[in-house]
Amino acid sequence: MTSLFLKCLLGALAVLLIALLSRTRNFFIAGLVPLFPTFALIAHYIVGSERSVADLRTTALFGLWSLIPYAVYLLAVYWLSVRYSLAGTLGLATVAWVLAAVVLLAAWTRLHPAAA
Repeated sequence: MTSLFLKCLLGALAVLLIALLSRTRNFFIAGLVPLFPTFALIAHYIVGSERSVADLRTTALFGLWSLIPYAVYLLAVYWLSVRYSLAGTLGLATVAWVLAAVVLLAAWTRLHPAAA
């Protein structure tokens, strides 16, 4: 239970830091906070302690490939923000992320069938 509480606390601290940074003159730094590997550290610890080193490496490699849907999301926000409202931009960018993630998962499971 303590471990679950600490994980929740990490997420809450990240959200608080984003909110505080967004109010500063260096508001753009708030975009860096989600890239701190908070959840990756948790995932890598769990995989690394429960599975093999090869599985940890596969998880890290998939993490690198997972940057593609995130890049699609950011490009969509950048491009759509001058064309749609904030809600429309974020909604469409999220749809773009989901589509890119589905494509990534489909490609990954075909190229790495042992990992699926």
